[in-house]
Amino acid sequence: MSTKEAYKQKMNAELELAQAKLVEFKAEVKNSAADVRIKYNEHVDELQQMVDTTKEKLKELDTAGNDAWEHLKEGIESTWNSLGTALQDTSDIFKKQ
Repeated sequence: MSTKEAYKQKMNAELELAQAKLVEFKAEVKNSAADVRIKYNEHVDELQQMVDTTKEKLKELDTAGNDAWEHLKEGIESTWNSLGTALQDTSDIFKKQ
């Protein structure tokens, strides 16, 4: 297996975990009071956008040649780091509830 393929599989697995966490957050939002729901929906919507962006970056990786994928890797990791931070921040917000 190539390094590119191994990296892609790793990132897809991590993205699946992020999506599962997003589903949990959405369920928590549904169970919240209406006034709280509005506040949390903003966080969940932001997370959804970040997940979608990460998915798009991974799709670009599929079509990238072996030389170009290293450049894409930097963008994916940057996007992933932002998503990871946002997931943690949202998790902290829900814990304080």
